[in-house]
Amino acid sequence: MRSRWAVYAMGLLMAVGLAHCGGRRAAPVTIKGSDTMVILGQRWAEGYMAAHPGAVIQVTGGGSGTGIAALINGTTDICQSSRPMKDDEKQQLNAKYGQPPQEIMVAKDGLAVYVQEQNPVRELTIQQIKDIYTGAVTNWKAVGGADVPITAYGRENNSGTYVYFKEHVLNDADFAAAIQTLPGTAAVVNAVAQDPNGIGYGGAAYAKGVREVGIKSDAAGAAVLPTAENVKSGAYPISRGLFYYMRQAPTGAVKEFIDYVLSAEGQKVVTEVGYFPIQ
Repeated sequence: MRSRWAVYAMGLLMAVGLAHCGGRRAAPVTIKGSDTMVILGQRWAEGYMAAHPGAVIQVTGGGSGTGIAALINGTTDICQSSRPMKDDEKQQLNAKYGQPPQEIMVAKDGLAVYVQEQNPVRELTIQQIKDIYTGAVTNWKAVGGADVPITAYGRENNSGTYVYFKEHVLNDADFAAAIQTLPGTAAVVNAVAQDPNGIGYGGAAYAKGVREVGIKSDAAGAAVLPTAENVKSGAYPISRGLFYYMRQAPTGAVKEFIDYVLSAEGQKVVTEVGYFPIQ
């Protein structure tokens, strides 16, 4: 019978051997940021690792702002962001690393507005949505619904979805104090699904158990849903890009992973998850 130390020594030799052969696990590629994109990032990681044994892709959420801060601090390889980086964020990264960030659009999204499935309201104008979220409208009757108060759900301010919605729907006006902020799009959807008076916003891929409202650019326009055709054509008024950011042009394992993300196979995953491919 081998001694405990002999078994230990054998295991150590096997570990050293693996470290010098193709069976070694590669250093992980870390991806952090957008909660909107976290499911998509995880699916990409699963597909890539299945095709590349030994590769390790680690995906975590926390919000676009959290991912951008991690990129600037050097604690993630890739930042997932559901909004473009701001000029001051780019300047911070440039000051620290001597070059601007590398930006790659990896998918598209129609920022959906959700209501409970039984809510009679089928369409809203951008102005009506703004009025709801700034507190100018607080009853569904004012926008064609029942005579009941509106409960509006939204995201935390470190969310790229929050920033995009504030800029493109509220025109940078402040959210009403009564908005109930939640830590992720899944939480917003879950709250709206259980609240007959609720309304929320988030990525189109999360619209399960709720109904998307048709969006009108103005009162005279047609109501448009965030379908693939409408997002691709630009007909949907609150479409956006979903981005990967890096401190430098990707190389090595990071480049190989991004090549997969942008490939036909990777873009097929985008559609399967419920977002829209870049082409």
